[in-house]
Amino acid sequence: MDTPYAVPAVAANRERTFAVVKRSVIIDGHKTSVSLEDAFWDGLKEIALRQGISLSVLIARIHTGRDTANLSSAIRLYVLDHFRSRAITHLLIGSRQQRAAQASAPQEALA
Repeated sequence: MDTPYAVPAVAANRERTFAVVKRSVIIDGHKTSVSLEDAFWDGLKEIALRQGISLSVLIARIHTGRDTANLSSAIRLYVLDHFRSRAITHLLIGSRQQRAAQASAPQEALA
């Protein structure tokens, strides 16, 4: 029997996805902490893996090039920009491929 305080599995998963996780990182020999939602940590790890660098190196690069005072915000913006750029690139490539396929398709004879 469910209690009125039970959290459904879907809601519990969603809470975990949006949970803010605080982790310690070392930048330029200094230890600092960064608080990010799980989704941003996952995105950051994926970016580092694709670039063939460690998470620490990627965070240090973001730190060096940031325009905001808050490192966590800078990381969120970096991850957002990365995946937004990838999505736009995929849309453009898909659009070009579709046009090329249409151009190479045999044209029906005009009546």
